[in-house]
Amino acid sequence: MRHILKQIVRTGIVTEPAPGVDDSDHVIIERMHRDILDILGQALTIRVVDAGSCNGCELEINALHNPYYNIEGLGIKLVASPRHADMLLVTGPVSRHMEEALRRTYDATPAPKLVIAVGDCGCTGGIFGESYASRGRVANVIPVDGAVPGCPPPPIEILRGILSVVRQRQSRAGKR
Repeated sequence: MRHILKQIVRTGIVTEPAPGVDDSDHVIIERMHRDILDILGQALTIRVVDAGSCNGCELEINALHNPYYNIEGLGIKLVASPRHADMLLVTGPVSRHMEEALRRTYDATPAPKLVIAVGDCGCTGGIFGESYASRGRVANVIPVDGAVPGCPPPPIEILRGILSVVRQRQSRAGKR
């Protein structure tokens, strides 16, 4: 044990320095925070549905919880039940095994519901397309209000997608 501690002291810290924070991204995120709160005036609850993805998109969605993006501070919360959700974030090509579950989740979400397809697989079917095991893109199974392409899309793009769909909803509500 003593040998290991001596080696740690002798070697020191060997990690690279922390990356610099890009101020332009921080300004964009702050503006998006204000826009979402101004538009909604309340919390937005989101149910994430993995319809057959590789989990790359889920990792980026989970990154939205870190202090840099801070979606909880926006009033955006991820919920476990579609009955409590305003929006569905659906990732991956819809596998045949998840088709019925995705439809039931959509049906259980109260109106007015919003759906965003996340990632290339959710938007277009990606490299999987449509086959005996895959229904392809999310829009082949349920109506989609917005799409966030990328493999996987960065968290800032997912936030932009959420904001654009919320803006669309508000402009439709204003025309009525």
